[in-house]
Amino acid sequence: MRSAEWQARIECAGQVVGAGFLITPRTVLTCAHVVYEGAAEALAVTFTERPGSAPVPARIVAEGGWAGGATDLGDLAVLELAHEVEIAPAALAPVGTAYGRQPRKLVVYGFPVGFDEGTLAEYRVTAPQLINQEWMQLEAWQPDGQPLEPGFSGAAVTLVDTGEVVGMVTAAAGTPGVRNGRMMPTEVMARHWPDLAGLVPTSDHGTADRARLRELVERAVRADLDCDPVRLYRAAAGPLDPEPPPEGFDSLRSAALFVLCEIDGEDAAATVSRFTERVEALFRTPVETPTAPEWSPILVDLRHSGAGDGQVRVEVSAYSGGRRHPVGSDTVPQSRLHGYVQERIEAAFGYLTPGSDELIAFALPRDWIDLPVDRWASAPDDDTPLGCVYPLVVTDQARRRAGARHQLTRAWNRLDAASGAQLYRVECGTPQEPRRLRVRLRQPDACLAGFGTAPAAPRTRPHFDTTLTAPAPVVVWSRGGCDSGPEEPCAGGADCTGKSFLDQLDSCVSGVPPAQLPRRILELREEADAEDEHWARDIQLLWDDPRVFTDPHGETGAAHARSPVA
Repeated sequence: MRSAEWQARIECAGQVVGAGFLITPRTVLTCAHVVYEGAAEALAVTFTERPGSAPVPARIVAEGGWAGGATDLGDLAVLELAHEVEIAPAALAPVGTAYGRQPRKLVVYGFPVGFDEGTLAEYRVTAPQLINQEWMQLEAWQPDGQPLEPGFSGAAVTLVDTGEVVGMVTAAAGTPGVRNGRMMPTEVMARHWPDLAGLVPTSDHGTADRARLRELVERAVRADLDCDPVRLYRAAAGPLDPEPPPEGFDSLRSAALFVLCEIDGEDAAATVSRFTERVEALFRTPVETPTAPEWSPILVDLRHSGAGDGQVRVEVSAYSGGRRHPVGSDTVPQSRLHGYVQERIEAAFGYLTPGSDELIAFALPRDWIDLPVDRWASAPDDDTPLGCVYPLVVTDQARRRAGARHQLTRAWNRLDAASGAQLYRVECGTPQEPRRLRVRLRQPDACLAGFGTAPAAPRTRPHFDTTLTAPAPVVVWSRGGCDSGPEEPCAGGADCTGKSFLDQLDSCVSGVPPAQLPRRILELREEADAEDEHWARDIQLLWDDPRVFTDPHGETGAAHARSPVA
């Protein structure tokens, strides 16, 4: 009740005729008998808790079928305001909360004669039983309290502890000395006007949770914070929660109401909690943003299909809030692969947490690890390389096994404290045995392995395989690499293109924290796209932090649980 600006006074030709309450920025509910006798074109609504505010013209847009008698059913009228008002609408309570084993104090705000500014009355529900399947009986909380009388009709009946609406006053006793009356509970109002049903929350959400979410939403609306309500909802929704409506949400309030009113069951509280956290995140300032990106990755899993040459098994998933959202999976011919991936990546963005750091990750078989996915066009109508639009990394599917993930997680926990990515160079002419390389890459300071050749180069292929299985957290190479052939192997001298690549790489990443490398490589790719001979034009980044793929379905075997051949 502390923020009851939604309380409305209904007027006709300047005369007070009853009460009402705002349920959307442009919709007010009241009794049909309040507006029955007045001229329709003379209706107006004043919000008295905003002193000095002008009356807002209104018109009747729906009714409950009331026939005009004192005991006739459907005494409900829906008013549409001439324009939206910047007032938080009333919050409705779950069905059945008006009555409890201990009487619940209810408050009514009406406008009887002599109280044009409004006055309060305290009541309670006599019993949970409906009278004629239409009304609940109200009785005075105190025997000498304010009686219900003309001017209270259409007033919201609210829970004193939460301010939520449980019903609407429709009648008073009409007998001197009898301080009771009737209210139409919200579930009956929704029967007469079905649009109201979408505003009544389920009982699976706690009172404090509902209040917290509504408070944050109203703060966000007042602050005019920019957000996409559909993306916000999808980032919070559980696997069994409904999809957002096809038309989307017209506001953050609409999305919050959908969460409160359409989601029920055991996981309802968890969804409300996640949605609330994401609304709260809208208020974070740059000062509060952590140094390391909070990656929200889109994982593109490409595999040999087993369905014949030229067929690729694809699955695309979005990760947000530590949960995986499957976006699409299919077996497609290589000729359609780029287009399919483009479409699913675009769809996956709808599941990411608004404001998070997007990351495109390709999980590839070992023999496809050099695939130039960063050079794929970002959209059908935009040939900008995908790796020049978003941070993009690859990873080896074999490293998605549980044992490798465990080792990588331990390594990344250690790297969180690293101020820069220390480069370990694997030169073209390296004499080092792969076994010794494994020992080196398991040292606590190991972070980034850089190769002067592409993975398929015969002299360094065993070293590359060892690097992946060690496992090194980050591996970088140039797909062009050193172009020396097996007849005249390169010794890694001053003229070696691989050595030059590693020198440039070392100078560009040595001061970059490992968690920031995808963003740094994006900058290098953008530079390279603008220059024909840039050293980083064919750079490939294998970056693998298992902590951003926390859902177990991301592990090998879960993403493609059904074989396309079976």
